[in-house]
Amino acid sequence: MSAEHPLYEVRRDVTPYASVVLANNPDHMTLDGTNTWLLRAPGNGEAIVIDPGPEDVKHLNVVGSEAGKVAHILLTHGHWDHSESARAFHEMTGAPVHALDPKHRYGSEGLGEGDVIEAAGVVVNVIGTPGHTADSLCFVLDDGEKQSVLTGDTILGRGTTVVAWPDGVLDDYLKSLERLKGYGAATVLPGHGPELPSAVDAATYYLKHRAQRLQQVRDAVAELGPDVEPRAVVEKVYADVDEKLWDAAELSVRAQLEYIKV
Repeated sequence: MSAEHPLYEVRRDVTPYASVVLANNPDHMTLDGTNTWLLRAPGNGEAIVIDPGPEDVKHLNVVGSEAGKVAHILLTHGHWDHSESARAFHEMTGAPVHALDPKHRYGSEGLGEGDVIEAAGVVVNVIGTPGHTADSLCFVLDDGEKQSVLTGDTILGRGTTVVAWPDGVLDDYLKSLERLKGYGAATVLPGHGPELPSAVDAATYYLKHRAQRLQQVRDAVAELGPDVEPRAVVEKVYADVDEKLWDAAELSVRAQLEYIKV
């Protein structure tokens, strides 16, 4: 834990090239809070920062202290709990903010599929993984021994994520999961929750879960009729889920209803 800000947990050496600062924004959607990742080669005096998180000065001070010189700031996507502090952190550090969505860029030309960021002794390859949101990206880091994939909200460290309709599209999301399966035994460094040991295992689990939910939605539509309201599907399919999550579940249900109409 950070001595200066005991609410802001710092985990060093999650992998040889990655450490994490946990933002103090836990809730039913963010799990323990947002993971802000710092990437650097061992002994390097600068860092690449992934997802500076909510606009919380104490969190940014911890991130800045842990990072040293910040070379680049990368965003996995534009949801507030990942991007809200991007401008403030850019102004604090002078580092450019790279994002797929232009409205989240500061001092940079953006970021997208096939881009490569080299700094702090590491190489980060950018892959487009739309689905959770249209602007979702993942970052692939190779430390010479084992790859890591920073997945934002595309794969979480615990539970499953939301396809944030209408910006999120289920067909895109399923294709992104299939792509992440191709990273095999790479460590998953998610935007929320703990790291996972295998990208292929995590993506396979997510795909299985989505297939099960899709069948449940199809069954609900068959029972309740083709013009059923999405909320009625949520109440039937997600009856065993905490009602605090039903609004988020409705976004995924709407995405699933669009998917099965195609």
